[in-house]
Order: sequence, then structure tokens, then C-alpha cells
Amino acid sequence: MLSDDQVNEIIVEVENVPSGVVPEKMLVISSFGMVSSASDIDVTDSQSFSSPNDKKSKQLLRFSTSLNESFSQTLHSPGSVGIDTPCTSHENLQGQKLIASLIPMTSRDRIKAIRTQPRTMEEKRNLKKMVDKEKSKQSRRMLEFNCCAQCLNSISRAYRRSKNSLSELLDSVSLWQKTLKVIGGKFGTSVLSYFNFLRWLLKFNIFSFIVTFSFIIIPQFTVAEKNTLQFTGLEFFTGVGYFRDTVMYYGFYTNSTIGHRNGGASYNMQLAYLFTIGACLVICFFSLLFSMARYFRNNFINPHIYSRGIAKLIFCWDFTVTHEKAVKLKQKNLSTEIRENLSEIRQENVKLRLNQQLICFSAHLAAWVVSTGVAVACCVAVYYLAENNSEFLKKHKDPGAVLLLPFVVSCINLAVPRFYSLFRLVERYEMPRHEVYALLIRNIFLKISIIGILCYYWLNIVAQAGEECWETLIGQEIYRLLLMDFVFSLADSFLGEFLRRLIGMQFITSLGLQEFDIARNVLELIYAQTLVWIGTFFCPLLPFIQMITLFIMFYVKNISLMMNFQPPSKAWRASQMMTFFIFLLFFPSFTGVLCTLAITIWRLKPSADCGPFRGLPFFIYSIYGWIDTLSKRPSYLWVVWIYRNLIGSVHFFFILTLIVLIITYLYWQITEGRKIMIRLLHEQIINEGKDKMFLIEKLTKLQDMEKRTNTTSFTIERRDVEQPGPLPVREHDAARDLRFRRSVQEENSKA
Repeated sequence: MLSDDQVNEIIVEVENVPSGVVPEKMLVISSFGMVSSASDIDVTDSQSFSSPNDKKSKQLLRFSTSLNESFSQTLHSPGSVGIDTPCTSHENLQGQKLIASLIPMTSRDRIKAIRTQPRTMEEKRNLKKMVDKEKSKQSRRMLEFNCCAQCLNSISRAYRRSKNSLSELLDSVSLWQKTLKVIGGKFGTSVLSYFNFLRWLLKFNIFSFIVTFSFIIIPQFTVAEKNTLQFTGLEFFTGVGYFRDTVMYYGFYTNSTIGHRNGGASYNMQLAYLFTIGACLVICFFSLLFSMARYFRNNFINPHIYSRGIAKLIFCWDFTVTHEKAVKLKQKNLSTEIRENLSEIRQENVKLRLNQQLICFSAHLAAWVVSTGVAVACCVAVYYLAENNSEFLKKHKDPGAVLLLPFVVSCINLAVPRFYSLFRLVERYEMPRHEVYALLIRNIFLKISIIGILCYYWLNIVAQAGEECWETLIGQEIYRLLLMDFVFSLADSFLGEFLRRLIGMQFITSLGLQEFDIARNVLELIYAQTLVWIGTFFCPLLPFIQMITLFIMFYVKNISLMMNFQPPSKAWRASQMMTFFIFLLFFPSFTGVLCTLAITIWRLKPSADCGPFRGLPFFIYSIYGWIDTLSKRPSYLWVVWIYRNLIGSVHFFFILTLIVLIITYLYWQITEGRKIMIRLLHEQIINEGKDKMFLIEKLTKLQDMEKRTNTTSFTIERRDVEQPGPLPVREHDAARDLRFRRSVQEENSKA
């Protein structure tokens, strides 16, 4: 809303405009309902616009003025339309004018005009019902009304209603909305960013499971044979045995074309398998890009990053919040956000001396050297263990022996990030966000390196070893890694964090409660999601397993957070953390998955006795055979042309990559320009505030001077009355006093 000074300024501008001309500023204010009171603005229906093309602006202006004059009287008199009584004749006339100004508008403009008014929802709904009723009456009288326009209008209305209903339904079924508000109010946006990221990944896996279940698993159920293996329960940990002959793994799927008995359409399992996995990856790719762009736009280039959102925090309150608990939670959220903003402003103003900067730089360099050395040592250990894993399994026939590699990898992923967290005792970052960024980069380097070594082991050792069904073996390995990581996370939450709380509260009270480690917990999610993306090709049910683990982890982490952790000692805003999380999920995680699957599909030979691609030289040959079949049908030549000239062309992808890079560069330049413009406008607002303060001080000084002058002149007049002197002297003094008063008044008017 505009301030009183701005409203008065607009009113003065409107009053000074010649008749027949309406300024553009007034049109904008009237269109968006920014004028708080329209009773001071005398705009009647008889005013004409200077341009004949301003019909829509004229309607919005007329609607705003008439609505603010008679809205309350019209809505509170249900019989105001079409009924005239002596008591309500004036109100009915105003209501008819209001409705008449709304009816000629388009549906979008009418809804926008009603929505932007500072009125209650009940009044807006009543007004909309009355306008729709009157318009329906007029539409019956209009015989020349086009039937096609009526159909389009009804379709658009139904679309808007369905869209609003869907949005309300999604808001009502939004996962953990109240829990997230409690977490944000108590622990701030930094800890809240982890739970938001977990919920985002859960939605991601729900979609992937729906796609794979619909197009791969359900068709396989129609031709699946009965499983004759015995279920012992150990399969939940090892992934072997009974699960081997189920839809869980690649080797169970058929390579035949599924057809109906009545000669209906057939279903090619090879094409369905590849296209479903490819569609999931493509949708994930665009979803990641869209999410990064959206969070980047909201958190990096919006004006509130320069104003710190103080105006929103202090002067805006959601008056729809009436419940006592909701009000307290809202107050707590606002206080936490204000504390975060003030803390960040204070931390930005901290300046270190030269010797302090040298000490911090040396500590950072030493920490990076040590963390890199530890990561390299862990990767070497995993490589030698994976290389000798096949021989170890041949010597040890115990079913639990297959858990050795996942156990070692999970121990490394649990212990090394905690070791990295100890570097905060040596490193001193000016901003807590920088510390989280450093831990994220160190942990992502460790975890992605381990996954890269495991992928090399799977694709170059397991796939080339001549095993009966190496795709299923890789799927079992990824399942065990994912399950072991989940078990270690649960143990860490229930035992490790609980023991740390007991030590800090009972034995070593100086330690106190610990703070939530955002970097370590986020990297656990990214590590698990990377395994899911790689393993979906070998184990199509992995998105379902990941969906269950994420659902459980949310409640486990929430309970552990409330019991074992304290709010961050340094409050800081984490609005930009989601953008960084998704970027790490995209690169190097998702890009590495694409490279791994591309090598698998284009360079590796499928197993000869299992899976939908058995008997083919490479996985991609199923696509080649399908294209050759379509090339013999004239009606599908356009599909062949698209594949050969676009999808199968290296030049097309090169040009597409170049275009994407150019668009990214232009978008980055536009973003930088907007940042500079917003910063300059912010500085201009500050300077205008300083100018106003200067003028106010000047005006105050002039008023004080005038008061002192009036007091002096009054004293002189009393002295002249008590002691009359010569007439020429009194006339000279009076003329001098009059000239001084005029000069003071002129200065005041100029100010």
C-alpha cells in the first residue's frame, strides 16, 4: 500500500489535471487498487479519455471509483439489483453503476479488478455472484451472441475453477506444512532448508516410481511366472535370494513383445524399458533446471536481498491468522527472521586486520590440504577393497559376506564428514554460510569420488567378468549400499546424537547441546539420490525404496532435532541454500549419472541369458532395430527423420549445447544488470530519505527563528507602547520588521 504522502501527492496531481485528461499514474493506481481511499478523488463517469484505445483503462478507473464509493452499501443490500425503494434508491443507483462498469470487462480483467481491491473475501464473492447473475440475464437477451464464444467462455471458466480447486487441494495435502513451520520458527531457515530439500526429493522419487511402475512393472506382472524360491527374511539386507526372481531386478524382465490374445496392440518391453528410464532422466533434468532457476530468481535477484525484508517483517502481518497457536508460531518465525537479518548485517560489517586475515588463510589452506588427503586415502581404500571383493566372495560362501563393501563405504561416509566438522575449531569464517559451503564441497568431493570408483568397478570388472547376469549383480550392490546407508543414518540419529546429548548435558556440561550439521545431512541425501538414479536401470524399484526411506528419515530427523539439538548460535539467513543444494544435485551428481548410463547403454554388452536386452550386441541396438522397422513404413518417416537428424546427430547436440550456453550467459548478464539497478535504486531511496531529513531540519530551524523573531518584535512593540518615542523612528523600525517577516516567509515557502 502507498503511504499517506504518496496518496496525497497523487490526489494533488489528479486535481491539477485539466478536464478530459487522466494521467497514466492515476490509471495504474486505479487498476491495481493502490489508493486507500477514493472518496478524495473526483472522477465521474462523464470524464472522457484522451486516447480511444484506453477502453480497458477507462473501465478499470471507473470500476475503482464507483467501487470505493458504494461497494459496502451495494453488497449489504441483496435486493439492490432490480428493486427500487425510497430508502435505497441512491444505493441501488450506485450499485447498478458498479455492476454496469464490471459487465463489459473481460473475465480476466473483471476478476483481477475485484481481487486487487482492499475488501473482504465475502464482499468480493457477493459482488462476483451479482455480476455473473446480471451478465447471464443480459446474455439471454442477446440473440446475436456467438455460440462458439459461449463455449469458449464456459471452457475457460471451468478451467479456472478446476485450476483453483486443484491448487487448493495441493495446498491442503501439502506434506508436513505445520511441522516445517515449527522447525523454521525454532531453528531458523538454515535448518529448515534441509527438511525442505528432503521433501523436494521425496516428491521427486514419488514421480519416478509412478512412471516406472506404470510402464515397466505393471506390464511385466502380466507375463510374470510364479516365484519358486523360498523367502527367509535375510533378503531384506542382502538383496539376493527370493528378490532375484521378482520385478525388483533387471534380470527378471522379459525380452518378448507383450501382446493381447485378441490380436490387439503389442507392447515392446525393450523399448518401454529404455524409453521409461530415459523419460525419467529427461524430466529430472528439466525439473532440476527449473528448480534452480526458480530458487535463483527468488533468492538472488529479488529486491528484498538489499532491503533485508525488514519492511515485510515489521509492517506486514497476515490478519487471516487468528488461532492462538498459529499467532504465536507466526510471531516466533518473524522474530527468528529478524534476528537472522540483523546477525547477517552485523557480520558483513566485521573487518579483519591483515594479520588476522593471514592466520585465517593459513588455517583454511591447511584444512583443505588435510581434507583432500583424507578423501584420496579413502578412495584408494575403497578401490582396493572393490577390486578384491570378487575373490573375497568366492572364498567366503556366507550370505552376510556381501555386506562387507557396503559396510566399509557406509563407515567412511559416516566418520569422515564428522572429522571434517571438527575443522570449525580451527577455521574461522566470517559468515556461517561460508562454513556450510566449505563442508559441502569437501563432502561432495569425498562421496562422489567413492561413487565414481564403484561405478568403475561395476562397469569394468563386474560387467566384464562374464557373470551370468551382471546387471542384477550391480542392482544388488546398489540396493545394499542404499540400505546400509539408511541403517547407518538411523543408528546415528538414535544412538550417536542421543549419546552426544547425554554427554553434553550430564557429564561435560561445558559442551552443551550440539548444533544441527546441515552439510553432512544434506550430503547424505545427495549421496543416496545419486545411487537411486544409477540403480534405477538395474533395479527399477529403487525409487520406491528411496521414497520409503525418505519418509521415515523425515520423522526420525525431526524427533532427533527437537530432542538433541539447539538452535544455531549464529543466526543467519539460508534462503540461498536450496539453490546450492539443487546445484550440487545437478552437478556433479546428475551429470555423473548420465555419463555412467550412457556408457552402459552404448558401450556394454547385455547378458545373454537374462533381461529384456538378452541376445543384443549393445543395449542401444534395440533403438536401431526399431528405427529400421519404422523406416519401412511411410507414415512414420517423420519419426525416423527426427531420430537421425536430431537425437542421433552429434552436430545437433553441439548446436543445442551452444544455444544453452548463450542463453545462460545472457540470463546471467541480465541478472547482473538487475542486481546493479536494484542496488542503485536502493541507494537512491536512502539518499532521498537523507534529503528529506535535511529539509525537515532546515524547516525546523526556520520555524524556531520565526518564533524568536515574533517574540522579539512583540517585546519591542510593548516597549514602544510603554515609552512612545519619535514617530519617524517607530516607522523605520516597523518597516524593517515587516521586511524581515516577509524574507522569513519567503524562505519558508521555498523550503
